[in-house]
Amino acid sequence: MKNQVYSFREGVRDGLPIGLGYLSVSFGFGIAVVAAGLSPLVAALISMTNETSAGQLAGLGVIVSCGPLIEMILTQLVINIRYSLMGISLTQRLDDSFTTPWRLLLSFSITDEIFAVASTKRERVGTHYFSGLCTLPYVGWTLGTVLGAVAGTLLPPIISGALGIMLYGMFLAIIIPPAKKQRGVLVAVLAAITLSCLFRYLPLFDFLSDGFALIISAVLGAALAAWLFPAEDDARDTETTAGEVTEHE
Repeated sequence: MKNQVYSFREGVRDGLPIGLGYLSVSFGFGIAVVAAGLSPLVAALISMTNETSAGQLAGLGVIVSCGPLIEMILTQLVINIRYSLMGISLTQRLDDSFTTPWRLLLSFSITDEIFAVASTKRERVGTHYFSGLCTLPYVGWTLGTVLGAVAGTLLPPIISGALGIMLYGMFLAIIIPPAKKQRGVLVAVLAAITLSCLFRYLPLFDFLSDGFALIISAVLGAALAAWLFPAEDDARDTETTAGEVTEHE
């Protein structure tokens, strides 16, 4: 096995800002769990065994509504399948220290931010660096959840309710920038929002649980965007925009 280019310490350093961000965001999830009637211990166990913001929030809805296991499985599959694609992409950036056991162990910690940082390294990433990169985000996500859950049991409802919107603020921060630049993303978001509202407020869909409503909204919204704006069209739009900017300059 060759010497690894990046050390565990370098991974910890690069993971520090991610961990601090997760600490604040997961605080909102902890509050949401307690508000749903579950204990801080359950909140901690969920974050310790998942580390996925959107998946955990959707899963919480399924748990609270006592949805069937298949609903939970499909909900998590739709929301988190992107991590499989990230893992496949990362295999091109890993060195030979990543044996199969290491891949199985560290794949648990792949998140959007960790994937982005690991993918931008100039040299191939080893187990030392990736372990360090994942450490503080995991600690931050779990600790933030615990702190939020405990705060949810102590703070007045009006305060805990206000703090609970932090997680939703993160979701808005994720979807708004790409939606402003790509019509396909905008269509997917608007379609999913429209369908979610219909499922929520029309009596016709009262038989549909929150989990299945989320699955249908996400899949149909993405399918509509893919049909109207295929990938090659988005790429052509990006090239056109870049050309227009160059001409104006």
